[in-house]
Parts: sequence; C-alpha cells; structure tokens
Amino acid sequence: EIILGANSHINLYEGGGYANLAGVSCKQIEEDENGMFSMEDVRDAFHLDDDDHYAKSTMICLENTHNMLGGIALPSSYIDTIGELAHDEWKEHGMKVHIDGARIFNAAASQNIPPSVLCAGADSVSICLSKGLGTPMGSILVGETEFIRLARRARKRLGGGMRQAGVMASMGMHALSNHVDRLTNDHARAKRLAKELQNAGFWLPRGGKVDTNVVFFALPENCKLKKEELPPLLYEKYGVKIGGGYSSGGRLFRLVTHMDVDDDGISATMEGITSLCL
Repeated sequence: EIILGANSHINLYEGGGYANLAGVSCKQIEEDENGMFSMEDVRDAFHLDDDDHYAKSTMICLENTHNMLGGIALPSSYIDTIGELAHDEWKEHGMKVHIDGARIFNAAASQNIPPSVLCAGADSVSICLSKGLGTPMGSILVGETEFIRLARRARKRLGGGMRQAGVMASMGMHALSNHVDRLTNDHARAKRLAKELQNAGFWLPRGGKVDTNVVFFALPENCKLKKEELPPLLYEKYGVKIGGGYSSGGRLFRLVTHMDVDDDGISATMEGITSLCL
C-alpha cells in the first residue's frame, strides 16, 4: 500500500493506475493548506505486514509542487523529515519515498536551492520536461541504478519502449541547460496575476499567496457570467486558455504561466477576465 495525499495528482488524475498497473492500494491523507501531511497522520496510516486486515505500507508519495493546492512548493526540511521517518524509523520495513516532481524545478527555483538538495530525502523522483521547462514532450524518472533497471523493464512490458528516443533526449538536455533559470520569470508573472485578480475582487486560496507558476481563483459574487461561460468566452474573444471546474462545486479556475506567456499575455489575460466578469 502507498500513502499519498487525497488531493494529489497520482490519486485524482492517473485513472487509478497504481491499482490497475501496480496492484497496490492507497491510504489517502488530507494535506494541510501548505500541501503537507501531519506526522501523526502519516504514522496512523502506516501498517506492518503483521495483520491480515491491513495492506503492508511500502511507500510515501509526495507531490512537489502541489498542483491542486495552487503550485505550493514543499520545503526540503519537510521532505527530509518524511525521509527520516521512512528510512530511519521504518528502515527495517523497507519504506520508500517517491516525489511526483512534475514541476520539481519550479519548486527548487522558488526556494533558490538545487533539486538535488530539495529531493535528498526521497528515493525516487519523476520529472516532467514539457511543463515549465518547455520541451514538446518527455519525462524523466530518477533513482538508484537497480530501481531504474526495474523501471525500464516495467516500461517495456507496458508498451512504453521507444526507438530513436535521442531526439526527445536532446530536447530535454536543451531545456535542462537553458530553461531552468528563467522559471522565476514565470513565478513573477503568476504572482502578478494573483495580485491583480485579488485587487479586482476575485477570491484566491491562501489569501492570494502564490509560490510558483500556478494560480487558482474563483469568480466574485457580482460576476456577469456563470462559471461555465468564462473559459470558452475568454478563448473566443481574447485567445486565452484557462482551466475550470476545480474544487468542490467546480468553482475554481486555474491559470498556469510558462515560457510561452510573456508580460503582454498577462495583460491580455487580466483584460479579458475583468472585462467579461465585471
């Protein structure tokens, strides 16, 4: 059994892959507003293989940055604490820590630390190259040699083996060499969006605090549109794509800044949202 966040991407948006493909169950823990588990909840979720009523706990999964909670960047101190619990206190039980790090470079950039330091408490990390780093496609799995050997075998069995993959690798190498330092520009633009939305009367989680490049917002009570109308109208009239339908009742919209969004794009987004809604 894996221990993971109730609002995590692995839990919500992977089609139950952990059960269908890996044959494991999950124990969900509610994250706090900063995307973290309480240590008490983690301890309560842990089970040994000594009771037939429970599945054996084998891994703790973290998400950094945490998408559904607004691009929150988990600090290295928290990841180290989780790692110490798994690797020291539960060492004899073989507990592992995995980080869903689709945007791990955003998390590292926001804290001005290397990803290697940020992920030191983990056994494995998955990284997406086609989000903030801007490649057309590609992901990376990071871990120890034997772990990667087994992962390559699993990928092959699932039909994921590829030929002539060097083209993809070259894209990733270019992104890692040239697109990491500029991530803070995306963060600055996201914070600008959050500030201007809040000043215009829109509701934002965490009081408008934004760590990285993800902004969630809800429409004000005096909005001229229904929530279902905003995404298609915003794209039709201003050429801006946003996601909607998030959270309970689908009241939240998601904005994500990236290397193809410049300052003019932020201005167009704000103009479109405020003109249509207010």
